[in-house]
Amino acid sequence: MSNISITQLDKTYPGVTAVHALDRIDLQVEQGEFIALLGPSGCGKSTLLNLIAGFEAPSAGELRVGGQPIDRPGPERGVVFQEAALFPWLNVWENVVFGPKIAGVPKRDYTARAEEMLEITGLSAFKRHLPVQLSGGMRQRVGIARVLTLGSKVLLMDEPFGALDAQTRLTMQELLLSVWQTLRTTVVFVTHDIDEAILLADTIYVMSARPGRIATRIAVPIERPRSLDLITGEVFNELKREILKQMRH
Repeated sequence: MSNISITQLDKTYPGVTAVHALDRIDLQVEQGEFIALLGPSGCGKSTLLNLIAGFEAPSAGELRVGGQPIDRPGPERGVVFQEAALFPWLNVWENVVFGPKIAGVPKRDYTARAEEMLEITGLSAFKRHLPVQLSGGMRQRVGIARVLTLGSKVLLMDEPFGALDAQTRLTMQELLLSVWQTLRTTVVFVTHDIDEAILLADTIYVMSARPGRIATRIAVPIERPRSLDLITGEVFNELKREILKQMRH
């Protein structure tokens, strides 16, 4: 069974002028698969992510995660936004354990995992720092560690590196590759950056302009583990040319 199963999903926002955001989306994501949703601004990428997260309800169609229908947010689906959205009065450790703590999980049950996620994301030495004392990239690491500490089976990422400078963005992409290689969590990653999609994903879904449809499914034929060196390779650039061609159509 697919970890995420989407069948004939539609989303229309009612109003004086109704907005048909998504049209007949069919999508199957396997357990541990890393997929990227790629397309122009306004094509419905973030809307689709919000539907999987349970923040919004579909107008038609079926959406299941782990075989269960989705009608609300849940801890099995962790979301990382473009902004880390940390609590500024809490330090790194307190932000990371906030989810399980507020859910009433005993401290002994989440401490070891939180320590592990801080280690994986390179934050162990910054546990007592406040968000204001961290760079943008470090704050995003905290956001990722916070979601991973929840033990979410699905990680939903909405252009999480979009606000970062080019150098920091590459560093965060490299970090995410390492984290995924270790945990093999199912990831749905929204981006409009072709290089980012190819570097990170197993499968890329190119979406059309609104109403958003899945225009093309492209398997990325690059073995893992991956490194940033790939972006100058022949296979990488050949695939990039193909995706550019598909997006122009």
